[in-house]
Amino acid sequence: MAIFVSIFAALGGFLYGYDTGLISGIINIPYFLQTYGHRQGNTTTYLLASSDKGLIVSILSAGTFVGALLGYPSSDYLGRRRGLILAYLIFSVGVILQIIIEQFQVFILGRFITGLGLGIVSCILPIYQSECAPKQIRGALVSTYQLFITIGLFVAAVVNYQTKDRTSSAAYRIPIGLQLLWTAILCIGMFLLPESPRYLILKGNVDQAYQSQSRLTSKKIDDPQVTYHIKEMIVDTVAAKAQQSGTYLDCFQLGPDKTLWRTLGGIFLQVWQQLSGINFIFYYGTTFFHSSGMAHPFLLTIIINLVNVTMTIPGLLLIDLLGRRKLLIIGACGMCLCEYSIALIGQSNETKQKLLIVFVCIYIAFFASTWGPSTSVITGELYPTCIRAKCMSLSTASNWLVNFMLGCITPYLIDADKGNLGTDVFFIWGTTCLGCVLFGFFCVWETRGLSLEKINYLIRNSSPITSVQLNQRMRSSGIIENEVLNNESIQLLDKS
Repeated sequence: MAIFVSIFAALGGFLYGYDTGLISGIINIPYFLQTYGHRQGNTTTYLLASSDKGLIVSILSAGTFVGALLGYPSSDYLGRRRGLILAYLIFSVGVILQIIIEQFQVFILGRFITGLGLGIVSCILPIYQSECAPKQIRGALVSTYQLFITIGLFVAAVVNYQTKDRTSSAAYRIPIGLQLLWTAILCIGMFLLPESPRYLILKGNVDQAYQSQSRLTSKKIDDPQVTYHIKEMIVDTVAAKAQQSGTYLDCFQLGPDKTLWRTLGGIFLQVWQQLSGINFIFYYGTTFFHSSGMAHPFLLTIIINLVNVTMTIPGLLLIDLLGRRKLLIIGACGMCLCEYSIALIGQSNETKQKLLIVFVCIYIAFFASTWGPSTSVITGELYPTCIRAKCMSLSTASNWLVNFMLGCITPYLIDADKGNLGTDVFFIWGTTCLGCVLFGFFCVWETRGLSLEKINYLIRNSSPITSVQLNQRMRSSGIIENEVLNNESIQLLDKS
């Protein structure tokens, strides 16, 4: 049941991927350009102004930034399940606004509201998965979120390719409207899934936590393993609550729990992922290929998304085998080499264009198998239960803030009448990937194979660099922190 819950919840990632891939194609669909673009002189060509293009792409990220901050109250006051259901309903309202009327301001409002829903989903979903998944395969299960993001990107590219030549509003309304079917499936499914036992413990609902853990592990409610896990959760929650004030300031405390460094680590992990250049390909890939003179830019986007889906699968297998740190470092090195190669090759002739496509595909393969799945896994398991939702809202919001900024800036870097950098833009992304290498080595704890409660012990007793050795000792010899569940801790939990 725990595996099923984690995978079904991950289906929410499809919405994020689909919407991201969708807009990359829609801003190049002829009918959409005729509706919202500007005619170029006396020709039959219509183009979006750089400011309008940037707004259409980036306004979603503005909404997701706000939505990510709303992820904390939605998650901690409504619960993980109900918070996700609320997010899907908000997302649906945004989709309806985008297709109900052909007016630019309404379309932009719809994009923003859609972003609100996606922001809440991106905050809560990895928390829900991490809190329900078995520790041995938690990395692989939480990585399915990224897998469904890549599937969403691929499906969007295919749908755009099928509808792009329609001569009516169906060219873009069909791709956008299909999202309503997916949200309906997710809402119904989330009603039937169990709540996170760690959330129930946090709220003092111990009896319900036993029932939830029993369902997740497919064991009887009085099974010794169920009892052990619940008691472990209670001890960890009570110990953490004793040091918390209930505000966002808890995320920036100094002390043995290293809360400040964990919060900053999650925030900058998300930032570096965005600075890797990945969303340049998925937001503006079609535009870039078209402006570079390549034939069939929509078809190239489908191929790149297929590589993205395929290479995410090795990432699911490797994240619990190699570990989080090693995967991030290897991936950043590979992405850096590919992006510098693209920048140096250029696009001046057909041979160079083919080489460019090859290196873009290799770059996507490195990202999809490393930084793609790892970011959600690490941020979902990095924080104590009491402040997990707060810290996740901050780290996810930082992701969307940088996403928004890049969405606004990128047209001014690559459009012919603006920066017109062409492939030189990859010098920027290659350099930022060097930063990703350093961050992965100096700032990321190795957390594979440990329960969320044991991760707190690991971080208290190691630095990111020494965490690899302590992690190995904890998994091989069963080292645990010497904490005892007693009546006093249960009474503290009841009072809270």
